[in-house]
Amino acid sequence: MHLPSFSRRTFFASLACTLSLASETIPLLNASPATGASLTKNPVSAFQEAMAATASVHSPTRGSAAEKAAISRFENFLAHLDEKTAREETSKVYAPDAFLNDTLKTLHGSAAIRDYFIKTAQGLDSMIVTFDDVAPLGRNYYFRWTMETRMKHLAKGKTVSTIGVTLIRFDREGKVILHQDFWDSAQGVWYYVPLIGPSIRWIQSQL
Repeated sequence: MHLPSFSRRTFFASLACTLSLASETIPLLNASPATGASLTKNPVSAFQEAMAATASVHSPTRGSAAEKAAISRFENFLAHLDEKTAREETSKVYAPDAFLNDTLKTLHGSAAIRDYFIKTAQGLDSMIVTFDDVAPLGRNYYFRWTMETRMKHLAKGKTVSTIGVTLIRFDREGKVILHQDFWDSAQGVWYYVPLIGPSIRWIQSQL
């Protein structure tokens, strides 16, 4: 960008304030708070610590019926996530001490994850996740997906399509112990927030 230093500082200060206000009003973000530990770490540090903490966790044997059941359970859970599914199924899919980061929030524990999914579902008219493929590598499983959402308070009810990859680690019981999304949340959410969306598009036009 080619802005005078004063204008640049003013612009980004205003953008930061807008982002702060938006986080208080967007239904997708008004979920239960993460644990104190996650609030004091940036997402990269939290992810790296979660990777280290789960490095020795044993997952179902590769190619086993238990592995296939774990993959299917995770995919079915997110494919048509709604409030009822979030309330009743989260603890069956996520381990009690699971880690989740979806680029919007960092959460620890299946209870916090359940509350977050419930609040997310309440802010949506619909969400459909299509899993295009899954690639296992060591203890990691990489799920490539396409997501279509209709948000109640954003994008004027239009269907928003985004793509992403989710890194999953399962525990011995086939429950998710680590969930890290690699997803463009700007395209999926922030583009449609008043003030923020136009600001993001303007920044991109200057690159």
